[in-house]
Amino acid sequence: MKSGFMLKAVILAVLVGLILPAMALANDLTDFVRNLSVEAKADPSGFRARLRAQFPVPGGTLDLVLSNVTDPADAYMMLRVGEVSGQPVERVLDVYKVNKGRGWGYIARQMGIKPGSAEFHALKDGPSGKSKGKSKSKSKGKKNK
Repeated sequence: MKSGFMLKAVILAVLVGLILPAMALANDLTDFVRNLSVEAKADPSGFRARLRAQFPVPGGTLDLVLSNVTDPADAYMMLRVGEVSGQPVERVLDVYKVNKGRGWGYIARQMGIKPGSAEFHALKDGPSGKSKGKSKSKSKGKKNK
């Protein structure tokens, strides 16, 4: 009887150890998107100009992305997920349309970006490698390649 209880306790501990870090990463990404949204709504034309400068997509693609999101921060995330995953923005748009209620962490996973991976952390980073969200980086001490 005791060994069965111990096995269940170990399994539960392992599951909690796997789930909590993934939830923390998702919350960090949610906070980043929320902050980005505030910035974008405060200066829509500046935000659009920054998107155009950061992501080398044709103007028509940028218009397509912006016309398919209700929140401007989602446009950034769509372009960034495409860039980080190496997949076309149109593919990210298709996945977004079906899964937008599930959040960007889920969409990133659907695009092949694993939680906790360098690619997942890169979703918040611009081309400079510095996070535009929180000032403290969780990858402190690690070198960017």
